[in-house]
Amino acid sequence: MKKLLLSLVAVAGLVYGVQAQTEKGNFMLGGNVGVNSTKVDGAPKADFSFTVLPSVGYFISNNFAIGTGVGYEYNKTVSEKTQDGAFKVAPFGRYYVGLSDQFKFFGQLSVPLAFGQLKATDANGDNSVKLGTTTKIGVEVAPGFAFFPTKRIGIELSVKGLSYENYTFKAEGTGAKVKSNSFGLNADTFAPRLGVQFYF
Repeated sequence: MKKLLLSLVAVAGLVYGVQAQTEKGNFMLGGNVGVNSTKVDGAPKADFSFTVLPSVGYFISNNFAIGTGVGYEYNKTVSEKTQDGAFKVAPFGRYYVGLSDQFKFFGQLSVPLAFGQLKATDANGDNSVKLGTTTKIGVEVAPGFAFFPTKRIGIELSVKGLSYENYTFKAEGTGAKVKSNSFGLNADTFAPRLGVQFYF
């Protein structure tokens, strides 16, 4: 009987430890890294892009956190002779749904803002010259899964999902502006975002 009682206490402690990660009052600290490389026929080099977005969040209720990410995104499109980089801020809200003791599904709504520069390059992607400044304001819904190997660490895999973006380009020198709006669904499983979160 004593062994059974101890076993029940241990199992209850394990389940509590897993559920406690997303309880009200807890913090999560981590971020996302995205990398993509595509070789276009005829281009001397591959197009390349990456995003680094560290983030911090606070659980205002069980399974629901709000926070923000601050980072940098970079794109070099050799096939189109362009290069751009931008400072990025992305406030977010995230909700978790438990699938098992170690797996949780989450949905995240974020408002990414990016401020950067657009440059022209030569055919090899070198000798960049500034064309103007860029501003991106968007809304994004990103689904994902989190795996918890321990009660303090979550390893995440997510895709971009549903998004809207308003893009403004301001030409260097003349100050002329060009604006565009885009809306779409981009669940590209070949370009997922991998992240690690620490819960405390």
